[in-house]
Amino acid sequence: MHPETHLALHRIRAAELQAQAAAHHLALQTRRPRNLRTRVGWTLVEVGLRLAAAPKPVPAV
Repeated sequence: MHPETHLALHRIRAAELQAQAAAHHLALQTRRPRNLRTRVGWTLVEVGLRLAAAPKPVPAV
């Protein structure tokens, strides 16, 4: 393969990889609030299960 052709293909592939890396980085940044939302949701589930499993006092008759 001619060296100029090889260099041009290398530059194109490098640009593609940089674009994919930038897209991946952007996806990770936008996903962070979702992780917080998931953690808060599971915390609420855990609190609800604790409330449901708490023994209720028997009223004295």
